[in-house]
Amino acid sequence: MIASDFSFIIPVFNRPEEVRELLESFCALSAPKTFEIIIVEDGSTLDSKLIVDNYTEQLKISYYVKENTGPGHSRNYGMERAKGRYFIILDSDCVLPTDYLSAVLFKLNLHYVDGFGGPDAANDSFTDLQKAINFSMTSYLTTGGIRGNNISVENYEPRSFNMGISKEAFQATGGFGSIHPGEDPDLSIRLKEMGYHLHLIPEAFVYHKRRISLESFYIQVNKFGQARPILNKWHPSSKRLAYWFPSIFTLGLVISSLLAVLDFYWFLLLFGLYFLAAMIGAFRLTNNIIAAFLVIPAIVVQFFAYGLGFIKSNLKLALSNKSEKQLFPNLFFRSE
Repeated sequence: MIASDFSFIIPVFNRPEEVRELLESFCALSAPKTFEIIIVEDGSTLDSKLIVDNYTEQLKISYYVKENTGPGHSRNYGMERAKGRYFIILDSDCVLPTDYLSAVLFKLNLHYVDGFGGPDAANDSFTDLQKAINFSMTSYLTTGGIRGNNISVENYEPRSFNMGISKEAFQATGGFGSIHPGEDPDLSIRLKEMGYHLHLIPEAFVYHKRRISLESFYIQVNKFGQARPILNKWHPSSKRLAYWFPSIFTLGLVISSLLAVLDFYWFLLLFGLYFLAAMIGAFRLTNNIIAAFLVIPAIVVQFFAYGLGFIKSNLKLALSNKSEKQLFPNLFFRSE
């Protein structure tokens, strides 16, 4: 494969500055600039057109504006109009390392697969909170490495912030569904069920900025927790006991805190040791003591948000005969 085989698909919603940073990183790629970039403005009220226009002489960019139908449908919209035979999907708040596309080309030429994913990482320019949230989202201590920091490269389930899919596989599956979040594991599971091979390319990582506060982080991860039982219902083979861990953690921390009031400190001490291990891991990764301390609220917010959303969603699905779209209207976009 060569660089011109690729179309980068980037849905955007009110993020012109992020688009500028991403396009700047495209200009710095070591691979030839023969690929195309498709930016889909998903009903933004603050568009990126002026930013995009500044890069049209350096990069091959197609810019589309459409009504707001969500990131999944916007990615499909872009892939339907792409000219490449292999699509790479990125979030608009990502920045590419110089060797990103070279790493993808090397791996796919060595061992072709119809789908791949790469990890996300933080770089030195990120804020302390961004570094803490990145650690919380990617560490083995918190998520088990499911976002790409995983030893196993085969049968990986790519995430849409950094995901590749062949044109053939896209056409066969119909692309992303209308659920959000959860549209990326849903597509990955369907690809595997149809016999397509998916791999992790550890070297093809992106810097994922996640410009969010702890409050918006809670809202985002709570939706992740609500979406997972729906995916488990759609794809029973995808069920894992590990998905219950944030809920168990949340209940355990609450119970341990209550027991501490009654002078039973041992259980709470175990949580303290866990947080200490996380802080040490974060400090070793970032060499930033503030980011290491911020990992504690980031982990608590992540586990509470996901765990409560997961329990709530399981209860709703178990106790109601309504459809998923009726029970969780905030998780579904119009598909067209």
